[in-house]
This record gives sequence, structure tokens and C-alpha cells, in this order.
Amino acid sequence: QVRLVESGGGSVQAGGSLRLSCRFSRDTGDKWCMGWFRQAPAKPREGVAAIDRDGNIIYPDSVKGRFTLSKDHSRNNLYLEMNSLKPEDTAMYYCAAVDECASKSWFIPDYWGQGTQVTVSK
Repeated sequence: QVRLVESGGGSVQAGGSLRLSCRFSRDTGDKWCMGWFRQAPAKPREGVAAIDRDGNIIYPDSVKGRFTLSKDHSRNNLYLEMNSLKPEDTAMYYCAAVDECASKSWFIPDYWGQGTQVTVSK
């Protein structure tokens, strides 16, 4: 078992930036896949960034060039740097992970954080 705890959400104006953090309760090793997902009201949950065991990172077109996923050396923390935020980025953001996934692909998480709210105003 592993627990994920997000932090760093908040309210910003369009064009602003936020950095989300996700702390894992233990070292998960090199094979785990991790990522960030978001869900806006009345919309399905969608992936916004994911990293596989080889360090490949994928983004949907809607955030590419604006969002950056990173991990620290201890492998216990995952980050999402979000720049040039838009009102349509408003959502609950979730950190998620799974112990194995296909290369350069979205995955179905086994573990989820509790979520952190991001609100972007015009």
C-alpha cells in the first residue's frame, strides 16, 4: 500500500502559475508509473501528465507546453508545474500511480490522492 497526498492547489487569475506537489508515503522504486489527472464538474476525469518507468512523460494537447511533470531524486515526490493557466484548467487535480504500465501510455491507477482544487479566474 502507498498513500499519496497532494498540495499546492489554489486560486489564480488566467495567465498565472501554480505548482502542485504529491508526496508518496514510501519509496515505490523505479518501475512505478505516476501521473496527474483532473476532473472538472460534470466532466469525466482526464489525464494531464504521466511518467512511465523509463522516464517518458506524456501530456494531452490541451496542456502541452504549459504543464511540466517532474520527480525528485528520492522518488517520493511528484510535481506538476502549471503555467499560463486558463479558466478551462479549473478542476480538482489528483495525483495517481500504478506499479506497472505500458510505455508512453496513459494508465489506470491503483492509487489516488485525495485531490487538490485548482481554480483559474478570467
